[in-house]
Formats: sequence, C-alpha cells, structure tokens
Amino acid sequence: MYIVREVMNCKPGKVRPMVEKFRALGDVMEKLGFGRPRVMTDVSGEPYWTVIAEMEVERLSDFFEMDDKVFADAGAAEIMAGYHDLVDHGRREIYKVES
Repeated sequence: MYIVREVMNCKPGKVRPMVEKFRALGDVMEKLGFGRPRVMTDVSGEPYWTVIAEMEVERLSDFFEMDDKVFADAGAAEIMAGYHDLVDHGRREIYKVES
C-alpha cells in the first residue's frame, strides 16, 4: 500500500478556495469509482497556508491510472481550472506503508 500526498503551499488568503477545489475534485473521483482524498490544512504554520490532499492506493500504477482518468474528465478540468493562481508552489510525496 502507498500513501500519495499532493502538498500545495498556497498564496496568502487562498487556502479555502484550494480546499474547495479538492473537495469538489473528490466528488468527481467518487463518481469515477475512486476513493475521496483526505483534505487537510496546516495548523502549525511551517510554511503557512499549506493544503494537502492525501490518497491511499494499493499499487503506484493504481494512482497513475486514477490520475489519468480523473484529469481526462471534463468536470475535473473545470474544477481545477485556475488553481495555479491559488498556489505558490507544491510537491507530491509518495510513501510506502511498511506496517
């Protein structure tokens, strides 16, 4: 099993709109038969304005298949349009669950 995290460091004041995008994207993912991502925001503040969308997948190939199918969906593209305006920078973290 793997945990994949999309970590977005938002511009000041842009956390809530990014959270709403990830929540709406979860609706699309669910409609397509994938699980909803867990959406989290930071409370510790290093760096401030961090939003994380976390997904669990059995195999990494499952994640990339999901990614391809979700972002080929017109609804997902519409939801995520303009998200670059909300984000300063970001990264993807992939963890293998060992126990």
